[in-house]
Amino acid sequence: MRGTLFVVAAPSGAGKSSIVNACLARDPDICLSISFTSRAPRPGERHHEHYHFVSEAEFERMVAAGDFFEHARVHGDWKGTARQSVEPQLAAGKDVLLEIDWQGARQVRAQVPDAVGVFILPPSRDALEQRMRARGQDSEEVIARRLAAARDEMAHHDEFDYVIVNEVFETAVEDMCAIFRASRLRLSQQRQRHERLIRDLLSP
Repeated sequence: MRGTLFVVAAPSGAGKSSIVNACLARDPDICLSISFTSRAPRPGERHHEHYHFVSEAEFERMVAAGDFFEHARVHGDWKGTARQSVEPQLAAGKDVLLEIDWQGARQVRAQVPDAVGVFILPPSRDALEQRMRARGQDSEEVIARRLAAARDEMAHHDEFDYVIVNEVFETAVEDMCAIFRASRLRLSQQRQRHERLIRDLLSP
């Protein structure tokens, strides 16, 4: 039985990674695909754990070799998902989650039409700005640029199957986990999972 591919996107500062990490801790049946990026690590980020950090030249070499399932330039840096991080896991029946932007999500949907898309919104613009400033890592110029980019990113929320507003963190986590559970109960999934049972129940 083939696994389900989940695609989660959000503007910077919406709390996507925190929600995803909380859900992964609760749901052992889903694995996170770690993206490649050409940007430098931020304070506290570790190679092969938060991202696979590579040079821009190495990233472009991988693009040319067709190594990426999806890739896009985000905030001036390259980000992408390696095919090896997704396709073998799905084929083995493992659910896979991608934390990517709307550009990557659009590429994924073109290749995997039944991928489940989730977009996370902040409760307000003020809350989004406060969360960006709370990181204490970016200059005023960078924050202004990220806020402008966030408006453009949020305009693509209607390209996703589900939308979660991250106002109360625990509620947002529960909503995300509910999406995982509900997706596994879709007819297409249950028909594969319980093929013998359904056949026996319907036999004369």
